[in-house]
Amino acid sequence: MQSQDVAPRPAPASDDPVVDVERAEAALVEHYPRLVRLAYLVLPPSLGRNRRVVTAHSLTQRALPRGRAAATPAIPAQSTGRDGDPGYAFLRLQVLRTALEAGLPLRRLAWPKRSQLPPLLPQVWGLRLFPRSGGADELALDQQLSALSGPARAAYVLRGLEKLKDRDVRDVLTAAGVEDVDDALDEAEAVAEQYALLDSPEFDPCSLQARPTDLMRRRQHTKAALAAGAALLVCGALLGLPGEGWGPDSAAAPSYAQNPAAEAALDPAQLTRVPALAWQSSARTDFSVWPARGDLADDSALLRRALAVWARPGETVAVSATPGTPSGGPPGAPQLLYAGTVDNAHVVILYDGLRIVRYAEPKEGTAGAALDFSRVDGATRAEASAVVLSRADGNVRYLVAPWVKRAAERDLLKPRGGAMDLTLTDGITSPLASAAAQQAGTCTSWNVLQLTDSTGTRLLTDLAELVPARLTTGRPGSVKDASGAAALRTWAPYSCWLGQMRSAGVRTVNAWAFARQALPDGTGSADWVCTRTETWRGGGERVLAQFRTPGATQAAVAAKGENVSACGARDPHVLAGVLWKANTGGWYLLAAGTRDTESIRATGGVHGSTEGSLLTVRAKQGAQAELKGTLESGRTISGLG
Repeated sequence: MQSQDVAPRPAPASDDPVVDVERAEAALVEHYPRLVRLAYLVLPPSLGRNRRVVTAHSLTQRALPRGRAAATPAIPAQSTGRDGDPGYAFLRLQVLRTALEAGLPLRRLAWPKRSQLPPLLPQVWGLRLFPRSGGADELALDQQLSALSGPARAAYVLRGLEKLKDRDVRDVLTAAGVEDVDDALDEAEAVAEQYALLDSPEFDPCSLQARPTDLMRRRQHTKAALAAGAALLVCGALLGLPGEGWGPDSAAAPSYAQNPAAEAALDPAQLTRVPALAWQSSARTDFSVWPARGDLADDSALLRRALAVWARPGETVAVSATPGTPSGGPPGAPQLLYAGTVDNAHVVILYDGLRIVRYAEPKEGTAGAALDFSRVDGATRAEASAVVLSRADGNVRYLVAPWVKRAAERDLLKPRGGAMDLTLTDGITSPLASAAAQQAGTCTSWNVLQLTDSTGTRLLTDLAELVPARLTTGRPGSVKDASGAAALRTWAPYSCWLGQMRSAGVRTVNAWAFARQALPDGTGSADWVCTRTETWRGGGERVLAQFRTPGATQAAVAAKGENVSACGARDPHVLAGVLWKANTGGWYLLAAGTRDTESIRATGGVHGSTEGSLLTVRAKQGAQAELKGTLESGRTISGLG
């Protein structure tokens, strides 16, 4: 990696704002995750993810002023929530300076700076910590940033994460002691502007996964220390006590390497292999009846590597897991679903009753191996219809269930466009364009997988996880798969927001048109649709009330909620409102509830009420209102979001 000297800190000007300890501490508490992410992105990737995480926290925690007050240079414009906060600007500058110092090479004749040494605090013993792995885009961006010098990385991050203009980036880098600021800015230009990815979990050192350190080496060191201690104790016992041996062992099981259950879990010969036609006579129709497929299903060496990495992933293995999915080793011998060559990798798919686990390694060697976990407990026939085998060049291949008769690709944004058939070879689909590979902020198409079996046709969408999410429509409690013409028309204006649910552990997504409301300027009627995502872990549900006017290709989000029961099977009711501007220039509060809403009342910045499930009230631009609805049962509900 290139290195660049960091100059001494310039002396503060006399008119610089003053930041005392209390103000800086308040800014640190408020913006701690942001500052740690900044440090993590600027630190050299050569440190390794574990030390990079710990160092980022250490540098951020040491950023407070040492005295009662400290001066900081002029504050460039900040994004929302940090405008004009000299405390944040001071901390950001301190974090940036020490992160750049940490990337400088150690010299023989120079005393190392504190930031160049392993941090004293915080420390975690016996565990390695690292952020959750992202998708292919995040990995590619991380590799590109690792090729930059420290100042160039800092310039890219200040542009993308902090939303600073180049003149402000120049000021911050100069204040941080960078000598060749122009070179840093020019070097950062070589990396494409994928700034939205900087906010992804891949670069979040506050949301971490934990793995044990090298257990074999640690066990050897521990045994050596225990042997030395035991020798001392035995010597003392021989000197002062009669010659009796040690007492009997406790009820503990044998060590891990000698535990029969653990050995069986790592033995390829013990893998469960389901017969090819077992699903036809089984009472269950889920992953447990998938047969073992693939051209390498009998490759014991590959299967042994996959099981060993699952139990003890090494430092270089990229590990990812959907939220709420445990990533520990197998509790017993798992079931083999697939082992074969896909594109340029060897892929193994395993199932342990709770999780789908995908192991992938290059055709040559094991460097760059990846391990992915996805929770699938309680999967039904529809939800156990496909698993992602590989993603390459923006495309995705699936392994589909043995009961699937036909696979096709469909664009949700074009409900009348028809479906394009996909080739099925031993249950593997031909490549189809992945919606998960789209850049943030762009949505010109949303391709989904359409599968047909003896029970019907269903749509599944790739959300950057192992198991695609099932798309449904209809009133909660009586939903059906989104496959018919009416369901496709319902989904078309609301599909692009699915990109917000990537890597969230989504199981199903339902879209329900719960109301239609005439617009007060006579230009037609608007549709109200409630979209609700359910997760595999049973928490983190998201509900959006979306509003679509006549002629609009995409809907607008009117209200949203998380971890709420509204618009779900337990509570199939929703109430939402939007401030809408008519073609005549007037502003209105439009609100709608489900059909069994008896009345709606608006208070706060807008006052009005109505009998029934639709409300239209004149309002002023920027007004905010609180909505209350009364159901026919007499129950009162609040507006969503």
